[in-house]
Amino acid sequence: MTDVAKKADTVTLTIDGIEVTAPKGALLIRVAEQLGIAIPRFCDHPLLAPAGACRQCLVDVEGQRKPVASCTQTVADGMVVRTQLTSPVAQKAQSGVMELLLINHPLDCPMCDKGGECPLQNQAMSTGRAESRFVEQKREYQKPINISSQVLLDRERCVLCQRCTRFSEEIAGDKFIDLMDRSSGEQINTYRDDFFGGTGTGDVASEGDVLFNSYFSGNTVQICPVGALTGAQYRFRARPFDLVSSQSVCEHCSAGCAMRTDWRRGKVMRRLAGDDPAVNEEWNCDKGRWGFRYSTASDRLTNPLIRENGELREASWSEAFAVAAEGLRQARDGEHGIGVLTGGRLTVEDAYAYAKFARIALRTNDIDFRARPTSPEETDFLASSVVDRSDVHYSDVDTAPAVVFAGLEPEEECPILFLRVRKAFTKRRLPVLALAPFLTRGFEKLGAVLVGTVPGDEARLLGEDASIASALSQPGAILFVGERLATVPGALSAAAALASRTGAKLAWVPRRAGDRGAIDAGCLPHLLPGGRLVTEASARAELSAAWDVEPGVIPSIPGRSTDDIIAAAATGKIGALLVAGVDPADLADPRQAEAALDTVPFLVSLELRATAVTRRADVVFPIAPVVEKAGSFVDWEGRLRTFEAVLRTTAMTDARVLDALADQFGTTLNTGDVNEVRRELGGLPATRARRPMAPAVEPVAPAQPGANEALLATWHQLIDLGSLTDGDEHLNGTARPPVVRLSRATATALGVSDGVPVTVGTDRGAITLPALITEMAEGVVWLPTNSPGSTVRRSLGPAGSVVRLSVGASPNGSGPLLAQRTAGGDS
Repeated sequence: MTDVAKKADTVTLTIDGIEVTAPKGALLIRVAEQLGIAIPRFCDHPLLAPAGACRQCLVDVEGQRKPVASCTQTVADGMVVRTQLTSPVAQKAQSGVMELLLINHPLDCPMCDKGGECPLQNQAMSTGRAESRFVEQKREYQKPINISSQVLLDRERCVLCQRCTRFSEEIAGDKFIDLMDRSSGEQINTYRDDFFGGTGTGDVASEGDVLFNSYFSGNTVQICPVGALTGAQYRFRARPFDLVSSQSVCEHCSAGCAMRTDWRRGKVMRRLAGDDPAVNEEWNCDKGRWGFRYSTASDRLTNPLIRENGELREASWSEAFAVAAEGLRQARDGEHGIGVLTGGRLTVEDAYAYAKFARIALRTNDIDFRARPTSPEETDFLASSVVDRSDVHYSDVDTAPAVVFAGLEPEEECPILFLRVRKAFTKRRLPVLALAPFLTRGFEKLGAVLVGTVPGDEARLLGEDASIASALSQPGAILFVGERLATVPGALSAAAALASRTGAKLAWVPRRAGDRGAIDAGCLPHLLPGGRLVTEASARAELSAAWDVEPGVIPSIPGRSTDDIIAAAATGKIGALLVAGVDPADLADPRQAEAALDTVPFLVSLELRATAVTRRADVVFPIAPVVEKAGSFVDWEGRLRTFEAVLRTTAMTDARVLDALADQFGTTLNTGDVNEVRRELGGLPATRARRPMAPAVEPVAPAQPGANEALLATWHQLIDLGSLTDGDEHLNGTARPPVVRLSRATATALGVSDGVPVTVGTDRGAITLPALITEMAEGVVWLPTNSPGSTVRRSLGPAGSVVRLSVGASPNGSGPLLAQRTAGGDS
């Protein structure tokens, strides 16, 4: 850019006698901040649109007949500004506004949750009067309003800054809270939301109502500048000056959010969104904010267990290591070998330890991190299009000309990706296409255009739909695919081919925080750490040298996937299973998975809490939750998100347990210390010899349902029966209610309306839930995968199955019964 062009884009002004050059259109309050001049404010927030609601930031601008709000005033060439530091007019204006704000504000700072970190406290001391002239009765309200099971509103503390209303409308797209009434009765309140998450009725909330339907409501608590909005988990439990703050990373999904964890006396009191402009900016979802209580749950495992006379009993670590090593050694040297299922909760360091332990101690490639339905096509896709790739980032969303989602509902499965796409949509009308059976609430908030599909037809549409191809042909367009496409024959092949043909960027977005890192760490049956193919002799030799093991120790035959390991174990063709953080309810066939656990001769579990696996295990090792260990996650971008331990405890990481277990085999794993693992990972040779070709699986036409039948569509809701949120009544109280979604034509044929119970059944079982008529493809029915009363994989089978529909409870009464027999997964 030339000097002339630069000058045309900037202005020169004077603030408190200091001449400064600033970008044209910049807000006065921001320019003052860059000079180190702090202007008091409440409503201003850098990620929200200017509002000028509180008027606390008034400054004196030469030529203006009265003070102006610096948070809405843009700079102009030649402007002369005097803040409260140099202008009695500005100082008096700010003092007057503060006096008005404090007229009705309660002076109960010692008991307020915001006490000690409250901008109103600080600015009342710096800007306010020493004594109040107000002697009348302050305004009072009944308190608090439970606007959800998690968020509480104390209206008398509100200063009407509108940060919460602006966030809910501008950022989240959930307008559940707003300004109501007028004059002295003006207040922040909520509107009633209907049962199924539709639009409000306009009735003002009363105490005790549970109203909002937003996955991002906790951000309003964090940005509230006073104590008007509080969280139920933290309310009246601590004060900021009692807390120690540590930086951390969210463990719930692949978004990679930066977090701030506040703890006291060895216990986490609250978590806040961290400030990371490149990833989550200053936001997070409610699951990441409040889903941390699993580490202190009553069923957390704290001591090793071994099975004796059919019962689990507590044992010493040395005894547990000896028993586990003996059982695994016998299975390794036996006919059928050992399978390793690692799940999606692992850090990169822990996943690497499992990959290394499987290869050099157990001598097997039967290892898979995918605790969900899988396919050989997905295995090839991950090797060709995901591992070692990091060419799509959040910043690309900010500039993309179009994005397409296939097999992925971002608000439910990667909330921060949803917020970044919504930001691009609201600021520049980013075109969004959604390949799905219906427009979800999240897609509606993205202004998405629906490319309607029935389950199983995604592959054909990715290959043939002109609107998708046209959108992705623009330079910089992004195709986001989710893990659900693994079960649609040809879908991932079509996605890879479409990206190659159009030049679009391709990004695979898994649900769990540990999934992407597990791929790079080698927790796949055909890939070694770093994406090396197990079939390549040079790759095995390279890794053997790095691990200091004899050539030939690392097996050369690709192993079995999760589904194959479970099938083999269920038929007695696996000698032992080593399982970490896998719940049978998450797998493709939970009943077969439980049969496999019952059948396998020897079972070792490394887990946080008692699960269906630990109840069947021969040896159980308790391991450290994220808050008690250091590690790293890799987010969907491929970005490494490293964190240190928040709490110092004696709990052992998976990698340390495996290191000690390897000693029993006479093998040196060198994974006992996280920094040692990091050094080893960083020292591995950079790349593999070659990248496999993308899969080329042909699409398969979806099944054709008959009368009173439909194709089953399903995906997880963000807050469901996952084991990391199980038992948290505050957080689970904000989950979206499970419903049966069906088209108007299907509902008419059944003779049902909204709210009428509908039973969805197969030969496996049935589920009965309220109906919700939705604009969606005919012949399709949708249920949440793993919500209360809706355990789809256990009760009905996989997505794409043909299901039977009937009104009310199923004829044999199994619907309501099965609705109560829920089993949580590691969501």
